[in-house]
Amino acid sequence: MKTLSVVAIIVSGFVGAEPLQAFSDWPGQVWHVQVPYEAPPQNPEVPDVSVPPNTTPLNQEELQRAEALLPLLEGKQEFWAMGEFVHLGESSVPVLVKALTMPSPRIRYNAIETLLMMKGVQGVPALLATAKEPNEIPRVREHALRVAVRLDPAQAPDAIAVMAKDMNASVRKSAVFEARYVRQKSIIPILIPMVSDDERFVALSALQSLWILTRHETESHDWETSTKQDRAAWSSEWIDWWEDHKEVFEIPEPKRPRRSS
Repeated sequence: MKTLSVVAIIVSGFVGAEPLQAFSDWPGQVWHVQVPYEAPPQNPEVPDVSVPPNTTPLNQEELQRAEALLPLLEGKQEFWAMGEFVHLGESSVPVLVKALTMPSPRIRYNAIETLLMMKGVQGVPALLATAKEPNEIPRVREHALRVAVRLDPAQAPDAIAVMAKDMNASVRKSAVFEARYVRQKSIIPILIPMVSDDERFVALSALQSLWILTRHETESHDWETSTKQDRAAWSSEWIDWWEDHKEVFEIPEPKRPRRSS
């Protein structure tokens, strides 16, 4: 009881009310408190001490060093080895692409990732050869295509055409998905047959890529629950459209995101 009385008296001192009345009203009130604010200090300018990638051809010692880095693309030092290749620059790409045929899938995958990090356009043909290799594991093939498309999409249509006919549905899906980033007319006739693919998720990816590249609006169909027979019938709409427009069709400019006002 003494504790309640003390609290009531303290509250009444703030609001100028009777002690008991103030205590009874206090739970339903909101007290606004101004807290002093001080902005955090600005960070001082930090000099750029990073080492730029090498832009000159590798000498014999550097070539030997790059060769020694290849087996280190797997294991505890793999990130360090990848960084060393990035520092050696695109001049090291002829050595790095040798990793794409090494036995370890981890080394092959990390070599692909390193080419992306260094923007090694020189390695795109080797990446596309890996993407088309039927004996390569799907995960490595898909990553090789993804990186090749990011580095130089103009070289990718042939690999996409090969992968779109692969027995593995995951490989086919990767092909038709990455096709949307290859803004070339030759991609359209590769994608249209894929709309009736046996696997629904492959067909849906092909359809979405077609919409992105052509902006052609077809009739409304329930693609999500469609059967292969449904998709085969609906794909005829795309075949007819392409026959009517292939001579004059040009890939439209990509849509730019709207700026918020």
